[in-house]
Amino acid sequence: MPERVDELGIRALVVDWGGVLTGSVDTVWQTWAERDAVDREHLRAALRGPAATDTGTDTSDAGRASLVHALERGELTGPQFEQLVAQELARHGSPVQAHGLLERMLGGLTPSASMLDVVARVKAAGLRTAVLSNSWANEYPREGWDELFDAVVISGEVGMRKPEPRIYQLLLDRLALPAGACVFVDDLAVNVAAAVQVGMVGVLHRSVDQTAAELEVLLGLALRQPGEPA
Repeated sequence: MPERVDELGIRALVVDWGGVLTGSVDTVWQTWAERDAVDREHLRAALRGPAATDTGTDTSDAGRASLVHALERGELTGPQFEQLVAQELARHGSPVQAHGLLERMLGGLTPSASMLDVVARVKAAGLRTAVLSNSWANEYPREGWDELFDAVVISGEVGMRKPEPRIYQLLLDRLALPAGACVFVDDLAVNVAAAVQVGMVGVLHRSVDQTAAELEVLLGLALRQPGEPA
């Protein structure tokens, strides 16, 4: 029933990369933390960085104090981030080797063929598609992206990050579409909430099957194949 797309005015699907077009980030991190003997509480404290506080400061100020947020905006290079996080982890009691830290943390992330297939089916139905990702100084496997995606916005390349409203607006500008014409899929609730606040339709990703089912309702398209893994 393609008229469902016309009824809602949806013209584009926007997806996150890590945790949506890949397997679970949390699972990969858990495997890495066990391998490098890193306590997860130590990791959380380290990623906030020595300048971060929990004193109720403005969100943007707190964000700029976070090592992760600085990395995602491209304000830190990968090696700089590795050195700073390794120093913080050692201070908290979980020493690690700084060199190659990001590769060890993220190396287990692999593309989800089934989720990429969902995006391809949406694209084949005539909708625009896009990636909106917070980067960690990482390289993306972009083979085939020119054909699959109409727009790609990577946080470290544009100096802004989710959930900042301006990065969603940049994506909308590149798609040349109003917010209400776009569905946004992310595995972090805060990023979905920010997209909804901008005016996009939000879908919180928990599994390929769950996301595909929600998109089928929103778009009126058949996006799953019988027997396809979730």
